[in-house]
Amino acid sequence: MKVLDRYMARQLGTATFLAVAVLSVVLVLGNLFKQIFDLLVNRSAPYEFLLTFISYILPFSMTFTLPWGFLTAVLLVFGRMSAEHELTALRSSGVSMLRVCLTTFGLALFCVGVCLWINLDFAPRKQAEFKEAIYDLAVQRPLAMFDTDRVIDVFPGLKIYIERNDGEQLHNLLVYEVGRDSEPQKVIFARRGQIHTDPANHRLLLDIFDARFEQRDAGAPQNFSRIRQGITLSKSTLPISLEELYSRYKKNRGLTSLTLSDMWGRLRTGIAADGVTPLAAPERLEYRVELNRRVSLSLACLAFGLVAVPLAVGAQRRETAVGFLLSLVVAFSYFLLMIMVGWVKNRPEWHPEWLIWLPTVLFLGLGTQLFRRLAAR
Repeated sequence: MKVLDRYMARQLGTATFLAVAVLSVVLVLGNLFKQIFDLLVNRSAPYEFLLTFISYILPFSMTFTLPWGFLTAVLLVFGRMSAEHELTALRSSGVSMLRVCLTTFGLALFCVGVCLWINLDFAPRKQAEFKEAIYDLAVQRPLAMFDTDRVIDVFPGLKIYIERNDGEQLHNLLVYEVGRDSEPQKVIFARRGQIHTDPANHRLLLDIFDARFEQRDAGAPQNFSRIRQGITLSKSTLPISLEELYSRYKKNRGLTSLTLSDMWGRLRTGIAADGVTPLAAPERLEYRVELNRRVSLSLACLAFGLVAVPLAVGAQRRETAVGFLLSLVVAFSYFLLMIMVGWVKNRPEWHPEWLIWLPTVLFLGLGTQLFRRLAAR
């Protein structure tokens, strides 16, 4: 039996590792390559920031790719064993299907534990670090925030267009000061500009040279005949507030950036992040839904394992393409149900904190029933 356990552990462990690696590269890094390339080449972001970016993306993606990768591994391994009659030989020798799958379920429980750690602690901490890195990038390397050939609208009240960024200076700037309705109120043309940081006041200082100001009519900003030409300056300084970025990325942490201890502490005390404001009922519901969602998603490894074994044995195909196709159908069905259940997370009368368990419970029940039938044959 130890030989069987080692054999199953080696087969499933290797297949799971390879499946998770492939899914992470294809589904995550492949789709994000354009963003990484843009940060590296166009914005001159430091390599440390890119490593932080990837170190955040991979843990977050593993909450999905680890269950999916384990599902794929079980389908591939058991499909091959069934097609090559290894399972038939084992059962003819008196080994029950439950005993054959004992290592599989043990590995599934191990994956559940890893997913719980990632979902409840590691991934939220990495996301918080990533958000802080975005603000730190704006302060330490402000030129990286100013991309070329597109409108930059991350700063409140401003829309900025830059023709060229040579890594030291900005060339041919258009700065729009906009109102609440996003209509331009003032336009600034400048030949070149330089950026300095003022971290104490959470702002950037944009020095502009050879600048010309243009004032729009507040009542008709799009009426070019009513534009008032302003003064021309050889040099001026335009302060750019970073308060919104500071509040969004550094000061306030979103729900997905909170670890288990953070959420549990706020639910237990009933006090918000500022330590003073009581948690409102909708916020308490959001915390409960998020906690249950993370735990439920972690148990998907066990649910997928129960479903995958009967499907693989029934298909009796060793082809890798068939295994990936089956895994795609099962994973897509599960995650689609999870998304659909998430649509009612703001409806307390539906008890979304319990409804979020529906996909996992459904797949656990279906997998248990299919496995019992397989073991009884």
